[in-house]
Amino acid sequence: MPAVLAVFAHPDDIEFRAAGTLLLLRDRGWDVHYSNLSNGDLGSAALSRTVTAKTRAHEAQASCRSMGFQWHPPIASDLCIFYTEANIRRVAALVRSVQPTVVLTHPPLDYMEDHTETCRIVVTAAFSRGMPNYLSIPARKPTLQPLTLYHSLPHGLQGPLRQPVRPELFVNTASVHSRKRTALSAHASQKEWLDVSQGIESYLIALDEGDTQVGQWSGHFAQAEGWTRHLHLGFGAESDNPLQEALGTSLCRPAPRPKATQRRRALG
Repeated sequence: MPAVLAVFAHPDDIEFRAAGTLLLLRDRGWDVHYSNLSNGDLGSAALSRTVTAKTRAHEAQASCRSMGFQWHPPIASDLCIFYTEANIRRVAALVRSVQPTVVLTHPPLDYMEDHTETCRIVVTAAFSRGMPNYLSIPARKPTLQPLTLYHSLPHGLQGPLRQPVRPELFVNTASVHSRKRTALSAHASQKEWLDVSQGIESYLIALDEGDTQVGQWSGHFAQAEGWTRHLHLGFGAESDNPLQEALGTSLCRPAPRPKATQRRRALG
C-alpha cells in the first residue's frame, strides 16, 4: 500500500491546504499520515497554553478520525518551530518510519515563519532519509525509497511580499469538499481565535472561498487544491509525479498555459 505523509505547522493547516488531496488518495487505498509540528498552544485568546494545546490535540485527532488518517503527535510549540538539528532528526524518524511515496508540506515561503521553517525541516528530513550515518530521533532504519515532495499554496494564495503564487498542478477536490469542510469544523476552538486575531469572519467560509478561487484558476474544477513539485534531485527521478499517476487527469491537471504562451506556440 503506498503511503502519503503530510507535515504542516499547526493543527488545521492540513485541513485548509491538503485534506482534499489526502482524502482522494485515501479513497484510492493509500495509507495517509497526518502530522502538525506545533501543538497550537498559542491559538486562543481565552484559554491557557496548556489547555489550548490539549484542546487542539483532541480536535486534530477528531479530524483525523473523521477522514481515516493516522495522526502523529507534535514536537514543538507555536512560534518555536525552528530549523534545528533536533527537529530535523525527529522529522527524519517520521519519514523513515512511514516510507512515503508522497510528502506534502508548506511552500518555501509563506506568511508566517512557522510555515516556512516547517517546510525547511521537512525538505532536509526527507533528503536525509537514506543516509546511514545520519541518526534520527528516535533511531529508525534509513530508506532509499524514492519520494516526491509537493508544496502547497501559501495561505492567502500569495507570498509574504504579496506576490501572486500559482501552482504547477491542480487537484479536483469538489467531490470531497464537504468531507474536508467537516474535518476543518472539528477545529472548533479556532473560529473564535481567528475571528479575534486575523479578522476572519468564519474559517469555514474562508475555506470555501479559497478552494473555489483555486478551482477557478484551474479552468476545470469547482474546488481545487494546488501543488508544486520540489526539485527532484536527491528524491527521485525528474519525471516522477505520483499524484498525477494516482489521481489521473480527471482529478489532477497541470496549470493551464498563459494565453500569451499559447499564442506564441500557435504562431510557431
